[in-house]
Amino acid sequence: VVVRILRKPESVRTLLAAFDTIDAAGTAVSDIISAGIIPAAVEMMDALAIEAAEAAVQPGFPKAEAVLVVELDGPEAEVRELFPIVEAICRRAHATSIEVAKDETQRARIWKGRKAAFAAMGRVSPNYYVQDGVVPRTKLPEVLGRIRQLEARCGLRIANVFHAGDGNLHP
Repeated sequence: VVVRILRKPESVRTLLAAFDTIDAAGTAVSDIISAGIIPAAVEMMDALAIEAAEAAVQPGFPKAEAVLVVELDGPEAEVRELFPIVEAICRRAHATSIEVAKDETQRARIWKGRKAAFAAMGRVSPNYYVQDGVVPRTKLPEVLGRIRQLEARCGLRIANVFHAGDGNLHP
């Protein structure tokens, strides 16, 4: 048995930002990383993934083409300084709404929606196939656009859920 003991972060702040386009959400991700901010998590869900999660666990996500879950953790002073920058970046990228978790209950609700995304896809289709690929963060809008073209051409419904901070994509 191998045990790894991790120190609990002094501070954790989480936000849910909604966007009218996946490109806008992708811009926010690139700008956060370009600013030198390394979030504990940057997760993206597209409209179909949001729809499925809402049907499954009702996390109260806004109707949007994409949402980002961004979480910062670490020393209190660092999180306090960087979190407003992340919010400002999301606003500059034209977020239509930003919800900041005010307590652990709100944070857990946001994460419940994100974590339910894969299982919730069973509500969209009784059979589904998950891909796992990695693309450069700067190429996310291009790759997601190509996925949308394939979706239209092939008559498929494709949901995208992914770790946007590291470009790990799960259509």
